[in-house]
Amino acid sequence: MQGKKIKQKKLFINFSLEDRVKPDNFYRRLNEILNLDFLYKATAKYYGKEGQKSIDPVVFMKLVLAGYLENINSDRRIISTFENRMDILLFLGYDIDEEFPWHSTLSRTRKLYGQEQFQALFDQVIKLCVEKRLICGKRQAIDSALVRANASKERMKEIMDDARLYLQELAYNSESDPEPPTENDDKKSTTRVSNQTHFSPSDPDARLTRKPGKPVNLYYKSQLSVDTASHFITYIQAFPGNSADNMSLSEVVDKTVKNLGNHNLRVTEVLADGGYSSGEAIKALMDHNIEGYIPNSGSYKHSRDEEGFFYDTENDLYTCTNGAQLTFRRFAPSAKKASIWKKIYESASGDCRNCPLKESCTTKRGTKQLVDSVDKHLYEQMHRKTRSIQGRKMKLLRSSTVEPVFGSLINYTGMSRINSKGIQQANKCMLMAAAAYNLKKLLKYYLKPSQIRTENHQTKPEGMPMAA
Repeated sequence: MQGKKIKQKKLFINFSLEDRVKPDNFYRRLNEILNLDFLYKATAKYYGKEGQKSIDPVVFMKLVLAGYLENINSDRRIISTFENRMDILLFLGYDIDEEFPWHSTLSRTRKLYGQEQFQALFDQVIKLCVEKRLICGKRQAIDSALVRANASKERMKEIMDDARLYLQELAYNSESDPEPPTENDDKKSTTRVSNQTHFSPSDPDARLTRKPGKPVNLYYKSQLSVDTASHFITYIQAFPGNSADNMSLSEVVDKTVKNLGNHNLRVTEVLADGGYSSGEAIKALMDHNIEGYIPNSGSYKHSRDEEGFFYDTENDLYTCTNGAQLTFRRFAPSAKKASIWKKIYESASGDCRNCPLKESCTTKRGTKQLVDSVDKHLYEQMHRKTRSIQGRKMKLLRSSTVEPVFGSLINYTGMSRINSKGIQQANKCMLMAAAAYNLKKLLKYYLKPSQIRTENHQTKPEGMPMAA
């Protein structure tokens, strides 16, 4: 017969979260393997001996971590959502009737703690992965992605604008102008907004840049290293949105090697795309004795044969189709960066005098000039390496490894937008998102065989966030 639920209040209730949250719940299993007690000692320096007690450091870090696991990057939503979740309460060590902290407490505590506390949590997760032999460390794939900053392009202000207005006010006071200056004085409606002329007052570290297929906006850049054997994240850091990948690779490699070296793992190969190509990047890999697979950028000219200039390696000179020789003359700094040097090859003034292509080919002085990089030999070695069969395999491996990881971070692990301001705060957000991603993958290896078979049929244990 038909059943009907009759609600009746009980006079006495015996309730236990331990009994209600199932053993295969994601957060219950996570609580068994993730020990964050080290935070008590690490954060003691931020607190005094008197006054009201703060939020428990472990509770704070678990709340923030759970936010990234659930793809929630709003402190207000974290509190309003998790205070009704029994598995989260058990994960935090809260009773069902215990009062949750205010959402503003999360924001203040995040600003209070230094980056090293968030880095320590990320390292703790890496340690768990290494102990289970899930990270090989030998080959790392590196890539970058732009992440929206928590700032508005429309509210950017002109650099030195306040100083300009102050000088105008001084002139007004001294000359007794009939009308005081305004902020719109001397401003043209066609002023072009750029990082050189404008800044965001709410987040000065954010930088204007363009994401493919998107309008110019304020971004941070996330640099990422992924272990190709298991797709675990081994390094992540926030950089300015307009920073060049090839200028960042040296720091990325240094810190990736250090992160894995702390767990007795050695990096021997690095895979990256053409955006990381530079002489400095190749030298950084050589300094660490790492084999690199980085395609040369599209602007690099492997050969000038099509232009009619043939290089003589033995004598270090070019010869054109009409017989003129362009010999090495001098070194010159690059126009884009003074620390990058170029080699200048130039013909003699009389060699091109009777050439039929003189008007279209030579400079005003009547000579032909070619410019090469001082690191041409390094680019040539990389060109041969990436064009080999092994190099083509590495290119496919890189794109199939690191790009899906970025997709998961941005779409499912709360990294679609930075929810705080400043590059240090952005770095904390990225570290927590990467830790959450790694924990999702790690928990899969703790499943029992029966549960693994169930998961392969597109189901998941109770309470488990969307898989990375």
